[in-house]
Amino acid sequence: MRLALDSQKIIYACSDAIGETAEAVAKATVRQFATERVKIKRYGNIKHEDEVKTLIREASRTGGFIVYTLVQPELRETMREEAIRSGVKAIDVMGPMMQAFIDTFNDSPKYQPGLLHEMDDHYYRKIEAVEFAVRYDDGKDVRGLLQAQVVLVGVSRTSKTPLSIYLAHKGIKTANYPITPEVKPPEELFQPADRLIVGLTMNPDRLLKIRTERLRALGLPVHAHYASRERIERELEFADRIMRRLNCPVIDVTERAIEETAGLIIERLTNNDFGG
Repeated sequence: MRLALDSQKIIYACSDAIGETAEAVAKATVRQFATERVKIKRYGNIKHEDEVKTLIREASRTGGFIVYTLVQPELRETMREEAIRSGVKAIDVMGPMMQAFIDTFNDSPKYQPGLLHEMDDHYYRKIEAVEFAVRYDDGKDVRGLLQAQVVLVGVSRTSKTPLSIYLAHKGIKTANYPITPEVKPPEELFQPADRLIVGLTMNPDRLLKIRTERLRALGLPVHAHYASRERIERELEFADRIMRRLNCPVIDVTERAIEETAGLIIERLTNNDFGG
């Protein structure tokens, strides 16, 4: 098997359903490594053994590995045998869990792909919430501030957008608004509504580093005003005044993963704890 080049590390996420679970596991794994040169290729709705063999040949050719959630026993067996034969690492995400369930509870699985994503009410709520988060991202339409279940406010690069999308995947309609000293926050932000407003803040040193890296990634001068210490402190002070006026809870996201911040917000939302 050819070793993967540094510029082309590939993880193949495959499933006989849509492949979202395998992809999520792959993404969570990649976050644990200090590299951005990893590509995750998702292959869903695999139905035939030939498709499995084709995927393994590609992984062997590129030097990647496979993470899979196949519930059909014959597909899992083909994946296991062909991966060993080809020298490709293939990680079975669902198989061991299913076997543990069988052994512990003496039950038999349905072997039906895609049960996790049946078109039930929760699925449609999630899709609607994702569309809502995209439509009302970054204050593009302030009407969303009154329609949202959760409104996130904070200065640039405090993870408002990824957090909005993460909450949306939990079925929570989330809007976010960027706070900047040059722009007066809209009245919709201060009007009474059945929603949870959450302020996001960050240590200025960490924010400086993130903004500098962002400018570098865009090919822009890293010493721009946007990434200056003076500018960042001014923005954070202004944002703090707005959050105090809103009397909203404030979460320091400096050392927090998106999942942890989302957990804190969901807990408040569940308890109807909308106070500051």
